[in-house]
Amino acid sequence: MPDAITAYPLCWPSGHGRRPAAERRLGRFTTMERRSGNSWRSAQPVTLEQARRRLLEELERIAAINVVLSSDVPLRQDGWPMSGRRAPDDPAVALYFTFLGRPVAMPCDTYTEVAQNIAALAAHIEATRAIERHGVASIEAMFTGFIAIRGPGPKPWREVLGFPTDARPSREDIEAKRRTLAKQHHPDAGGSEPAMAEINAAADAALQDVGR
Repeated sequence: MPDAITAYPLCWPSGHGRRPAAERRLGRFTTMERRSGNSWRSAQPVTLEQARRRLLEELERIAAINVVLSSDVPLRQDGWPMSGRRAPDDPAVALYFTFLGRPVAMPCDTYTEVAQNIAALAAHIEATRAIERHGVASIEAMFTGFIAIRGPGPKPWREVLGFPTDARPSREDIEAKRRTLAKQHHPDAGGSEPAMAEINAAADAALQDVGR
């Protein structure tokens, strides 16, 4: 699993185009409630936490390891997306894991909500397992299209902070840039949390670099 992949903000894998926002649609993944006897009815749309659990169950069934679920949803202390937060502007998710010793990346931006895209990933893995059960193809073959797709690394800190490629700024210069960009991109100033996360990550990387 590449070190550059981050759970937050969204790290979209290279080699995969993005779906225009106008082409995303409402998802239909729901919870299920028992009505009476063996009769079931569709209930509420699946929540982010329910979708996460479905995905983890499917990943456990295929013995996936080194799992990273990347999105623009801020993280809990355990590294998973936090429920109850304002929906991000970009509902896309990208799932990274290791399968049979090989890196896999599975992105999804089909739906308008993060939970629906996570549920779609779980449903895809479940469907893939079903195909293997029917003896049509192995699960390894079904994942071939996702094997060895690498996520993009973060932008160079000079690019994010606006320094020339050959610049060697001082620690004071870096912190000044952080403050200036924060005034423009902080959520309280009309910016976004992913933008501030990128700025802070770049500034921290720059401080480490100049301190060597």
